[in-house]
Amino acid sequence: MKRVAFLLANDYEDSEMKTPYEAIKSAGYETVIVGLKKGEQLVGKNRQARYTVDASIDEVRADQFDAVVIPGGSSPENLRLNQQVLQFVKDMDRKGKVIAAICHGPQILISAGLTKGKKMTCYPPLRDDLINAGATYVDQEVVVDGNYITSRMPADEPAFIRETLSKLRTPVSQPS
Repeated sequence: MKRVAFLLANDYEDSEMKTPYEAIKSAGYETVIVGLKKGEQLVGKNRQARYTVDASIDEVRADQFDAVVIPGGSSPENLRLNQQVLQFVKDMDRKGKVIAAICHGPQILISAGLTKGKKMTCYPPLRDDLINAGATYVDQEVVVDGNYITSRMPADEPAFIRETLSKLRTPVSQPS
């Protein structure tokens, strides 16, 4: 069974966590909420969703997962200064694993130095941050570039989920 990590901290965009999480879990994938502290209760910014951290970032390795999903809201801002979070996404990228980020999620990719030369989208007010980090910004509901999937906002969740599930169904080729 493929495993999908959800990188999460408090004040995530409720639907950007809940909707992909439920869809991926319903599709038969194992979902693991990865945060800064195992057992911590995390609450969405709209207080409509609550999740408990399954594993802390210092307990996980990229080779344990097939994909990582990064919901938006303030969660990425709360995670992007953590070096273990950045190393985890760098390791996921180095192994060619699926990296799906919606809304503010690309902030973690920017801080990890993974956006240069990539075609991506994000929450529109972050457009300049993405461009300044070397990405080509595209204003559309979902952008797929290699192992990266990015979307702009909650309205884009259906396309984000569709592309993430499509990538999960595709065998991963290990980079040499």
